Amino acid sequence: MSLSRRQFLSRSAGAGLVVAVAGSVDALFTAAPALGVSGPDVGYGPLVPDPAGMLDLPVGFRYTVLSREGTVRPDGGIVPSRFDGMGAFADKARGTRLVRNHECSPTATIRVVAPPERTYDPAGGGGTSTIVVKASGRAVSEHVSLGGTAINCSGGPTPWRTWLACEETEDKAGKNGYTKDHGFIFEVDPYDDARNTDPTPLTAMGRFQHEAVAVDPHTGIVYETEDAFVAPLGSFYRFLPNRPLRGHGSLRAGGVLQALHVPDLPDLSVVTEAGSSFSGIEWLDVPDPLATTESVRAQDYGKPITGGYKIEGAWWGEKDGCAYFVSSFARRELGSVRDHDGQVWRYDPRAKTLRLETIFTRPTPAPENPEFDAPDNICMSPYGGLMMCEDGVGDQHILGTTAGGEVFVFARNRVNVGTAEDPEYGELAGATFSADGRTMFFNVYNPGITYAVTGPWNRRQG
Repeated sequence: MSLSRRQFLSRSAGAGLVVAVAGSVDALFTAAPALGVSGPDVGYGPLVPDPAGMLDLPVGFRYTVLSREGTVRPDGGIVPSRFDGMGAFADKARGTRLVRNHECSPTATIRVVAPPERTYDPAGGGGTSTIVVKASGRAVSEHVSLGGTAINCSGGPTPWRTWLACEETEDKAGKNGYTKDHGFIFEVDPYDDARNTDPTPLTAMGRFQHEAVAVDPHTGIVYETEDAFVAPLGSFYRFLPNRPLRGHGSLRAGGVLQALHVPDLPDLSVVTEAGSSFSGIEWLDVPDPLATTESVRAQDYGKPITGGYKIEGAWWGEKDGCAYFVSSFARRELGSVRDHDGQVWRYDPRAKTLRLETIFTRPTPAPENPEFDAPDNICMSPYGGLMMCEDGVGDQHILGTTAGGEVFVFARNRVNVGTAEDPEYGELAGATFSADGRTMFFNVYNPGITYAVTGPWNRRQG
């Protein structure tokens, strides 16, 4: 199914949200065969106002609050701030283990406090929490599994069932009070905290403003995104490990970090036609992955590496064996050649091609407002289609796409962190599904809230 140059509009009543999507969406529908569907026809229906004023959902869906910032955990600690990317891992008896990032700097309201043996830099405020959720949807334990890191944004799961937590910073020791360099990826085991002692940065995977990763389960190659928001533009990278697919700790053995080079395409924003495809892809070795004197994206590669503004979400396409990544938005005044409100790209490692699958635009572009309600964290629904977390201004939603390419609103955050006169709603992040597909988990960034949502996921009609 090709939807190039067709636009589908979705409006949430009273919210003023208008999103236009043009593109080829057939590759995005990879529903689990056991679930028997390929995505909802017209979404799940209108949102029902939540009497508690927290989260609006369609009829038949319900939420459970698993964790809240500032509350006392079962182990006696305080739940840290700034909930961001998150991974879900199957546990015994159909339960789930969640590993959740905390994008905390030293100035965060509630910093991550970990035991000394699980702390990288005592001056760092970020890290991860691990939450154990029973099949009933009840959270039975929560604890800090990594601490002393900085601004842990997103990351991604590995085929051997660990979480790669990414630091979105380039701060070195001595800046902002840090005692060690930051900007690395750390591996977290959801099941065994003994493996999380003595946190070791995966230095060969680069020191830059990491956002997310996607791991090829067949080759072990790790694809990495760079959420750079100051010039030069960030890029898309791949890491060729020396010991691929060898399980926990194997990435510490090092490897080769490479940056994307697409001939005659230095800036992804110039591509406005969904379905546009580029061949002749090259991967250029990063001269200095530790960025000792210059940022990774600013180094001399001999050829211009291909960049984009706010390259964020990433995932691995199981059905087609391709890596997907997102450029959340682009604005000329921020360094891009052209404006756009979100791109979804697909890299095919076998064909060595890069293709723009989907592009988001507004019917009336507003380049003077650089904070568009753009896609940030993204996951594939096991029922087919994208589930997208908004990170922008005004109302914040979970958006989905139907098999026909239409955008629908699945959830709306109602927790106001502003004022009645000037409301501000926390970013949504960390969308992920349980292994059995029955539960969707996601976070509110501020104030930190982790939700579990269940309901009639296989309902075809809104």
